[in-house]
Amino acid sequence: MNDDSAYLLRLRIFLWLSIALSFFFNLSAVPLFDVDEGAFSEATREMFERGDFISPYLNGAPRFDKPILIYWLQAGSVALFGFEPFAFRLPSALAASLWVLAVSAFVRKVRSAQLGYYAGIVTALCLAVSVIGKAATADALLNLFIVVSMFAIYLYYKERRTAYVFIAFAAMGLGFLTKGPIAVLVPGVVSVLFFAVRGEWRAWLKAVTHPGGILLFVAIALPWYVLQYQKEGQAFIEGFFFHHNVDRFQGSMEQHGGSLFYYVPVVLFAALPFSAVFFKVALRWREMLRDDLMLYCLMWFGFVFVFFSLSGTKLPHYMNYGLTGLIVLITLYLPELKSRWLTLIPVVLLLVLLLALPQILTYGAQHSSDVYLRELLIAAPDYFGNVYKGVLVLFIVLTAYLMLTQRFNPAHKLFAAGVFAVVAISGLLLPVLGEILQRPIQEAALLARKENYTVVMWHVDAPSFSVYAQRPTLKRAPHAGDVVLTKKKYLGELPGHEVLYSKNGIALVKFPG
Repeated sequence: MNDDSAYLLRLRIFLWLSIALSFFFNLSAVPLFDVDEGAFSEATREMFERGDFISPYLNGAPRFDKPILIYWLQAGSVALFGFEPFAFRLPSALAASLWVLAVSAFVRKVRSAQLGYYAGIVTALCLAVSVIGKAATADALLNLFIVVSMFAIYLYYKERRTAYVFIAFAAMGLGFLTKGPIAVLVPGVVSVLFFAVRGEWRAWLKAVTHPGGILLFVAIALPWYVLQYQKEGQAFIEGFFFHHNVDRFQGSMEQHGGSLFYYVPVVLFAALPFSAVFFKVALRWREMLRDDLMLYCLMWFGFVFVFFSLSGTKLPHYMNYGLTGLIVLITLYLPELKSRWLTLIPVVLLLVLLLALPQILTYGAQHSSDVYLRELLIAAPDYFGNVYKGVLVLFIVLTAYLMLTQRFNPAHKLFAAGVFAVVAISGLLLPVLGEILQRPIQEAALLARKENYTVVMWHVDAPSFSVYAQRPTLKRAPHAGDVVLTKKKYLGELPGHEVLYSKNGIALVKFPG
């Protein structure tokens, strides 16, 4: 084996290690997070309870938020492994792994083997990808299909092979079955802009009107929508297409708003530990206009950034729809890195922030006017033990060493720092947050399940409670004789209640009859 082959083998091994750490490490160690993980998981659980695998329901009411594919995959997983966090999250972890491998294979094909492995490693270790790849939601799966469709469109542009048209339509059909119109919007808008700029709009028009591709898309995406409409009627059209798609763009939903510049810090956090390279990319925009791949990726990231910056509803994970374009651009500039220390500063800042988090939360508790939040923050520092602090100090020291030494390739230093960041988030931060925020919900639910309580949820939105209690939970004002899950700050409105469970601002109480 020559030196090049041995180096590529090491990169391949590190790529698989990155996938394992990012998406499977501690996958089952943390309770389901509310609201999203709890909602997806409970809707899947209720499919088994209702014997209905067409229409998702959440706590007994239709859930029109997302289409069916992720629920089917979660249902298959829990059928094998039971109603456990690992089973609900496994489809996302597998989808994220395929997302990474697709990026790696694509860049290998259009550039080189080394850059292909680099691209896969960057994707796997990117903070936003790592976090969403462990979440029991639809987003990792959707991003897989957006990425596949976008890569197929670019390869069609370069090679004019009809097979890529079919791949793009199939991926968009599956994406449409995962989260709806966004799976078509991103590839559609970016591709027409790119082909038009390159004077190839006729080739684009020929591809998008291909009868076989359209038929494939319809065959994949349409049947479930027809069945769902037949079952739920106009309420499904109004709820899914208008409320959860059109209304999300036109206005802020569920208080998820923000300024026009909301996504600037989001992108910098999402791209960690590679955020510093983002600035190098930004300074080279003129060069990108001359290179097909760079321009395509720039337009991909740019459209998503602009579109969601203009959207009324803003959530951090929306940037993932265009993040892969930025990741490819970052990868292309990795071999040019020279600085021994500048590129690692964002990683050090992240690790220092995590180390200082107990003190930050204590300060927040002292200055919060919200009773629930204050009680939660007061309890939080107790969960940050010596292992948490010791590992972070070790990672900071190792990163500082990487900044000072000249022994390693700057790109390799970033990969090592990326491993530190992933382990810190998955092995330290998320378990602590799970204990603080979600363990009380889980323990209260297990008590309710053991005692066979029928529970009412009041002034709290925690669908994971229903997953662990293994029964739907009504959301309404308490009546006499109810067992109520609520925040402790509202207990004064329930005179004569009996406390059944209380922890970190959450209480399970019985309202006397």
